[in-house]
Amino acid sequence: MKYMDEYRDPAAAEAWLKAIRGLVTRPWTIMEVCGGQTHAIVKYGLDELLPSQVQLLHGPGCPVCVTPLEKIDRAIALASRPDVIFCSFGDMLRVPGTDRDLLSVKASGGDVRIVYSPLDAVEVARRNPDRQVVFFAVGFETTAPGNAMAVHQAKMTGVRNFSILVSHVLVPPALEAILGSPTCRVQGFLAAGHVCAVMGYREYEPIAERYKVPIVVTGFEPLDILQGVYLCVKQLEEGRAEVENQYARVVSADGNRPAQSVVSEVFEVVNRSWRGIGEIGASGLGLREAFADLDAERRFDLSAVGPRPEPAECISGLVLQGRKKPNECPAFGIRCTPERPLGATMVSSEGACAAYYRHRRKAEG
Repeated sequence: MKYMDEYRDPAAAEAWLKAIRGLVTRPWTIMEVCGGQTHAIVKYGLDELLPSQVQLLHGPGCPVCVTPLEKIDRAIALASRPDVIFCSFGDMLRVPGTDRDLLSVKASGGDVRIVYSPLDAVEVARRNPDRQVVFFAVGFETTAPGNAMAVHQAKMTGVRNFSILVSHVLVPPALEAILGSPTCRVQGFLAAGHVCAVMGYREYEPIAERYKVPIVVTGFEPLDILQGVYLCVKQLEEGRAEVENQYARVVSADGNRPAQSVVSEVFEVVNRSWRGIGEIGASGLGLREAFADLDAERRFDLSAVGPRPEPAECISGLVLQGRKKPNECPAFGIRCTPERPLGATMVSSEGACAAYYRHRRKAEG
């Protein structure tokens, strides 16, 4: 397929691998931030093709995986109400809450609908004026513009039966939380190209300088990732710690200014809990006061749904911080499977555990 095959060319991949082998003189540990990158790495076995001195760690960049348990439980509580149509992207339906997931609510009669855009949920609200319509607004900076636009449109056009359950998270504070941990092993990052397509990469420059780590904005195809690793290793070998842009065909330094503008108009930066990790200061987005009437957590009484403990056996928090690999979990593939997941990383299309289960389990078995 044109525009895809040229980034999956085996000969070009071997050339990048040869270049990396020619560079590396000592061990380096690099974290790919995004779950989409993790899936490409595991699917194509890129980590196993790299020289043994270069280790890749999987990062927290799966928005579904880091949505806190209590937020899932609140989504389930809303979806269970007879007066609510609950709209969500499909990847949230299998994420386990404390007792069940959204798919089981739908199976038991709840009006849970999969939409392909938050604007679709606004349209559902227009067509059902006698029902409350709630959209589950989850994601990193990539989905924030669309969700902000839906809120803005509903507000401006007077769609008063529409609201959103917000669980937006931001990448840069998560990187700083990882780098600030005493157990941090990360020496360089492959930053998520799609996030930077929206936000640009200037906010990563002070992080690279403060923590002395190279950050390479990287795409999602095999050649993108190998080139990103090459650029990161080159910086490490040369003692540099800068922000570089491998994904220049998509990402500019300043990002998408109109998208940033609508996000800034609707959302403000708030503290946010990350599933399996805990609260990270200034790492999320919440609705500004001007749009508070579209906040589902204010519109409905959800006070009974508070923080819940994670399943004791699930180590997804350690996986999301790069401290464990999925196949180091005793429950992996045995007591935790896509059919019976302990954590969100096993069911999300961007989850590291799902990537290992789908692409590596048979090889290891």
